[in-house]
Amino acid sequence: MYEPIRTKSVHALADDAGFPHRSREDELKIQLSGHLSALLAVTDELGLDEAAEALAGQIGRLRGTPPARHAGLSGADPAALHRRALALAGRALVVAAARADTAAAILSAERMDAHTAALAELVPEESLPDRSLPDQRLVGAH
Repeated sequence: MYEPIRTKSVHALADDAGFPHRSREDELKIQLSGHLSALLAVTDELGLDEAAEALAGQIGRLRGTPPARHAGLSGADPAALHRRALALAGRALVVAAARADTAAAILSAERMDAHTAALAELVPEESLPDRSLPDQRLVGAH
């Protein structure tokens, strides 16, 4: 019913491949520095100099060199920037926890708190969804 495979499999072991591989730790370090770099760009745009310097220090520690700083401003709504920064800090926190990088995890958590507080000041409470009620949306509905 089935014909035997006569050719070499395309699913060769990674050790046999002729290119360098990165460890899980290296991949997590790259991921964390990427999330922190994106957070730094948003933080610079918001004009939060002290927080930006702390982020730049962590990025420099991870990469071994200081990060390139973003000088251009997009003119985006501050609330939207804080939401973006909050999401980026959350991603950085998850990766820092997976890496067991305490310094980056603490910094990410502090940034999450700061952006949450800033959003609470910028966005009226009436426009936020009521979290005490269960979500009424259907799964998969658009």
